[in-house]
Amino acid sequence: CRDCFKALYVHKFRAMLGKNRLIFPGEKVLLAWSGGPSSSSMVWQVLEGLSQDSAKRLRFVPGVVYVDEGAACGQSPEDRAKTLAEVKSVLQNIGFPWHTVALEEVFGLPPAVLQGSAQEPVGTEEAYKSAVDSFLQQQHVLGGEQTHQPHTQDSPGPCSLGRSPTATQTAALCRLFDSVRTLTAKEELLQTLRTHLILHVARVHGYSKVMTGDSCTRLAIKLMTNLALGRGAFLAWDTGFSDERHGDVVVVRPMRDHTLKEVAFYNRLFAVPSIFTPAIDTKAPEKASIHRLMEAFILRLQTQFPSTISTVYRTSEKLVKAPREGRAAGPAGPRCLLCLCALDVDTDDSATAFGAQTSRLSQTLLSTPPAEAGTTTGPGCVAGEGQACCRAACNYVHRKGVQAQVMEQLCYGCRVNMKDLPSLDSLPPYILAEAQLRSQRDWVMPEVQEYLIEDSDSEAEDALVQPPGARLTTQEQGGENTGTGL
Repeated sequence: CRDCFKALYVHKFRAMLGKNRLIFPGEKVLLAWSGGPSSSSMVWQVLEGLSQDSAKRLRFVPGVVYVDEGAACGQSPEDRAKTLAEVKSVLQNIGFPWHTVALEEVFGLPPAVLQGSAQEPVGTEEAYKSAVDSFLQQQHVLGGEQTHQPHTQDSPGPCSLGRSPTATQTAALCRLFDSVRTLTAKEELLQTLRTHLILHVARVHGYSKVMTGDSCTRLAIKLMTNLALGRGAFLAWDTGFSDERHGDVVVVRPMRDHTLKEVAFYNRLFAVPSIFTPAIDTKAPEKASIHRLMEAFILRLQTQFPSTISTVYRTSEKLVKAPREGRAAGPAGPRCLLCLCALDVDTDDSATAFGAQTSRLSQTLLSTPPAEAGTTTGPGCVAGEGQACCRAACNYVHRKGVQAQVMEQLCYGCRVNMKDLPSLDSLPPYILAEAQLRSQRDWVMPEVQEYLIEDSDSEAEDALVQPPGARLTTQEQGGENTGTGL
């Protein structure tokens, strides 16, 4: 019946958050809302969970972000303005702090988006319980539970997010997506840019968690799609409840126990507002992309065998986040320039196809003729144009070219998708700048390695337990080592 269905639906959402205990009381959480059924239902669950009459009230501080993807999907300016007006109307009625950003604003992001901060250690169960007790005591001192007050849109802050995109940015975004050959690569690129933009919004406004509305059905389709796209090494990150690859901002998926059918029934029965906008694959044929083909395959199989989606979903729950470095906390070491996962690059003597591909790329770079003597340095010089080491590094980077700089910093799945982009020069500047900086570092590090002073094993252990700046330098300790301070 209606009441039993609502109780079951709400219990699934609360149980998913309570079982994992990743969101601490008072923590700021950004809700990624696309206007679709699943994300709208997620926002509605949070809204009801924060109400005064809730039996188990949620204790985090929510905010909503909406990304306008109309330019990438071919919408006219009039249609985009109409959709944005509907979005603002819904967000104002919800009452959470909200942020609306256009996808074109990725062309104004800083390279720091791809340089995530070090990941904080995951809190233990005792830390979670102590945080809850401290929060309840604070609420008792303040005079009981505070009612949820409606908010308006936050100030955009020091960045340009929240402003109308310029005509130059819109033209650059349209040119980028028009140059991609296949719909599969377009969907992957759109997802990547959207993630980077939401990640930047979360960091600018102080959100430590991001909630997405990925349902059980969508995650089952995504798992099979990523297998076909060569992202099998990162399935636990792409489909699990939490995704800690970004370090300081953790992505959580509290709707992963709800099927699309349940979401549709709930939204219909309880009048959950949603906004339907055309996507990049709207009206595309079934075989237009791997995403569309896999979606049609899973949904058709589900009609014949009703346990298909649940079986695939339960399989994804058994996946363990174990990068090649062996750390369960997150992928350390070099990371992909686009998806920010650990680089699954095999060695040159590997017998796999990807190892052979990497070997061919290295041979191509080595056989590239050297740059002319008058080659100018690029904007990302590490030491200035007047120094020989910088000129050599910049000449090395320019000799490789933009294509090679970006491709060597990608994982296997992203590298396959970028093959459908004829020229990588149309990518947003922050991606190209980060690729150039990494290439310069790859050249500089072997040159200065012999001048670096490495810590002993005991000093390395002390550095892990002491705060930064607590250790004295060699000169302050009165040592005799007078090596260079590089």
